[in-house]
Amino acid sequence: MKDQVHSAARRARIAAATLAATKRVDKDAALHAMADALVDRTASILAANALDVETATAAGTGENVIDRLRLDADRVAAFAQGIRDVAALPDPVGEIVRGSTLPNGLRMQQVRVPMGVIGMIYEGRPNVTADAAAICLKAGSAVLLRGSSSAARSNAAIIDIMRDAVAVTGLPADVIQQISADDRSSSTHLMQARGLVDLVIPRGGAGLIQAVVEQSTVPVIETGIGNCHVYVDADADLDMALAIVMNAKTQRTSVCNAAESLLVHKAVADAFVPRVVRALQDAGVTVHGDPAFCDADADVVAATDDDYATEYLSLDISARVVESIDEAIAHVRTFSSGHTEAIVTSSLAAAQRFTAGVDSAAVMVNASTRFTDGAELGFGAEIGISTQKLHARGPMGLAEMTTTTYVVTGDGHVR
Repeated sequence: MKDQVHSAARRARIAAATLAATKRVDKDAALHAMADALVDRTASILAANALDVETATAAGTGENVIDRLRLDADRVAAFAQGIRDVAALPDPVGEIVRGSTLPNGLRMQQVRVPMGVIGMIYEGRPNVTADAAAICLKAGSAVLLRGSSSAARSNAAIIDIMRDAVAVTGLPADVIQQISADDRSSSTHLMQARGLVDLVIPRGGAGLIQAVVEQSTVPVIETGIGNCHVYVDADADLDMALAIVMNAKTQRTSVCNAAESLLVHKAVADAFVPRVVRALQDAGVTVHGDPAFCDADADVVAATDDDYATEYLSLDISARVVESIDEAIAHVRTFSSGHTEAIVTSSLAAAQRFTAGVDSAAVMVNASTRFTDGAELGFGAEIGISTQKLHARGPMGLAEMTTTTYVVTGDGHVR
């Protein structure tokens, strides 16, 4: 397996050298060809996906996981449109990040350049296959895609279609390659292919991410789990707060930007807690609450610290009444995964205090946590949400998939 992974990485390096010198018009043509081919061959993708879903269902896989795995024509069309959206974005390669003329006359420019070869290790979601391929190609890098065995047929179908489309446009098909999920060691060989692979990005559950961070010898951008909070402040519009909580929790539960914890200021608790509990329960959500929430309804389950630390990815939410905004911030900093937090308030001072006090990749003011998404923020399809602090943080779009080179131009300068 090591030989297979390293062989794929070597082919990727050759393809990446060609891609790095490719003009935007040609990269965009390849992206449009990929999107069109995925739509045209939707039936073959869905046939492969049906087998993956059938296998997962027979194995007793949870519905929230199957939801991330399952494709339909609309979902295929959506990630194909995501590829077109990436094509419409400016090319990050060649962008001048900063530049100046030094006192000695040297002209210095920091320029975005491709990363080279990027390895993706991810779970369950076939749309990641298309998103990652599109972003890496536009950013000038080859990508090695190691999805989970549960989505192996779906991923293979999507990758084969994209490779065929890329080749038709004249670019090397090896800018997109699948790493087999038949052997678990393939992940290890990919994340330890230092010198062949320039960057590894894990995307999935806490176990996968931790394993890659701890075992990789290739640099890693850590995409974290989403234990996201909504805090309803003393100065909140309660109608707005209810709408935001319900959207953040129930619009789609199996995604990392879904809300998993609710905090309510005591000043509005009497008015808001019974109302939000009733609405959540009507939507099928189990509330795991502190005594104040338990007093509001007999069906509220008593919460523990484990509940407050949990990314449910299901119709469950932890909840607590807090004495102050400072207590809310302290709770978030204790239990958050650093993904996304939201405050609902009409107070500018409270909003500023909250955004400065929490330490997360994204903070929403009077908006749902569900907006932490590359497409929603105008980046096109994203490759993941980074919860680390080095190089990239938050939704990772095209710019985050590049590195930089300093180009210094002189006129016979010597030091």
